[in-house]
Amino acid sequence: MTEQKKDQYAAVGAGQGNGSQQLLLTIDVEDWFQVENFRQIIHPSSWPSFESRVERNTCRLLEMFSETQMPVSMNYERSFDFQNNYPLPYPRSPLPGVKATFFILGWVAKRMPRLVREIHSLGHEVASHGFNHELAVQCRLEDVKNDIIDSKKLLEDIIGGPVYGYRAPSFSINENILRLIEETGFMYDSSYNTFSANSRYGKVDLSGSENVGVAKKISSGFYELPISNIEWAGLVLPAGGGGYFRLYPLCLFALGVRMMLRKNNAYVFYLHPWEIDYGQPRVREASKLSRFRHYVNIDKTLGKFSAFIKRFENYRFPTCRQYIDGF
Repeated sequence: MTEQKKDQYAAVGAGQGNGSQQLLLTIDVEDWFQVENFRQIIHPSSWPSFESRVERNTCRLLEMFSETQMPVSMNYERSFDFQNNYPLPYPRSPLPGVKATFFILGWVAKRMPRLVREIHSLGHEVASHGFNHELAVQCRLEDVKNDIIDSKKLLEDIIGGPVYGYRAPSFSINENILRLIEETGFMYDSSYNTFSANSRYGKVDLSGSENVGVAKKISSGFYELPISNIEWAGLVLPAGGGGYFRLYPLCLFALGVRMMLRKNNAYVFYLHPWEIDYGQPRVREASKLSRFRHYVNIDKTLGKFSAFIKRFENYRFPTCRQYIDGF
């Protein structure tokens, strides 16, 4: 790494303490009606008929990460009635200057290019979440390849620059798909979730890869950045974010994060914009389990996320690419 890059990397993130320990905040940008929990109820062909709330919710996260109230280039409706949609007070910039990686669904980017450009202009990383939010392991490899290529090209055309990272919908990954991701020109993948109890999550063998912090170096120019989980007594406890973040008490979740930071000096967290949206429509036709997975503690997520970031204010918050560039 050059001296110039070292200087740039040293300045990454809002926090300056705790040495090299870093939290990688990742946001999977998809709308409430596109989740796998509702796939049996809401077919993709009907997506355009539903109220889209992803832009509004992503803007709330951008505001949380920014020093200003809201990027002025967005037509953000500040008259929106937060009180009726959020029982908790709306948190304001707990740690200005935090950078995050936004894995954006191509379907969303095609319809909301200004949101993609705003994310990029604020210094966050734009990465790919595929195009149509289909479980990659259930699709033909040719279709997966086309989905990956199309989403990458769309995002790069919008921001006028390269896109380095990819995350498969619902962490549906395998070794063949991982090779496709590398072949299509990505620097890293962040689709591997080691928690095996969820049947949607894929599996890859990374035993031959080099450990580089929390990442796995697969080849000279390609890395896997797995979701962070706690490994204890031969068990894997899910602790990377999402529904598990909403389910665990914050004090317990933060304790687990500190354990992982002590082990790897880095931690990968994920969240979806719909998880901070208490006012979203309810899909009552879904099964009890699907409704529990989607809605559990959703009224507390925004304030809890703000408090979570605040607890780690002395740590660094780089994007995924900035983290990998440090090696």
